[in-house]
Amino acid sequence: MTENNSTQDSGLQETFLSHLFELRDRVIKAALAIIVVFVCLVYWAPDIFHLFAQPLLKALPAGGKMIVTDVTGSFFVPMKVTMLVAFIIALPVVMYQLWAFIAPGLYLHERKLILPLVVSSYTLFIAGMAFAYFLVFPTVFKFMASYNAPLGAEMSTDIDNYLSFAMTTFLAFGITFEVPVVVVVLVRMGMVPLAKLKEIRPYVIVGAFVISAVVTPPDVLSQLLLAVPMTLLYELGLLVARFYVPRPSDEDAATDQSTSASA
Repeated sequence: MTENNSTQDSGLQETFLSHLFELRDRVIKAALAIIVVFVCLVYWAPDIFHLFAQPLLKALPAGGKMIVTDVTGSFFVPMKVTMLVAFIIALPVVMYQLWAFIAPGLYLHERKLILPLVVSSYTLFIAGMAFAYFLVFPTVFKFMASYNAPLGAEMSTDIDNYLSFAMTTFLAFGITFEVPVVVVVLVRMGMVPLAKLKEIRPYVIVGAFVISAVVTPPDVLSQLLLAVPMTLLYELGLLVARFYVPRPSDEDAATDQSTSASA
């Protein structure tokens, strides 16, 4: 009996270590993909940062410019922006490595769902960042610049502060645009019934405004620009989720697979 327990413990330990080594290899491959893209782009780092700063530069009054308050800021900030761009370009590789790691532990019907989820998640995340760059940034910067004129204040922003603001906004809008994916996954996996998600709609709207108040700058305009799309995307998720409500045949298939696996 003791030998059997020892053999089982040894087998579990080997399985855990093999998964750990595979995870390490996947992380290394994902990191290498980001580094390779970064190395290819680093020569154009100043141009990439200039493009990144265009929404603010266009909103500055005549003669306005960005400033550098840190000695190393003019070097490291463009590098950080280029790394961000490299990560976005290499994100499909990163997501593939993640999928390849978790796929062996999924049922067949779950594996079929992974590819559409990965593609839609990446597309929606990019769409959220594009929404922030092309609509939110110009609107917010022009709105804030209009307040400086009556005060007689000169609008000059440090490039490091701008990077911090832009990264936070990109992340907030990128994650916000994932709301339809989250809704579909909750319904498809049977975690929350579609009827329940429709029932809590008023609470979701209130939550959207609370979240936007926390993650956006303290002005009403930027909060509305995040809360309203979040609410509309939730409605889109409810609409799409109608086609992914699990059928009894799907649940029976999952149960059969689980029973056969345990046998």
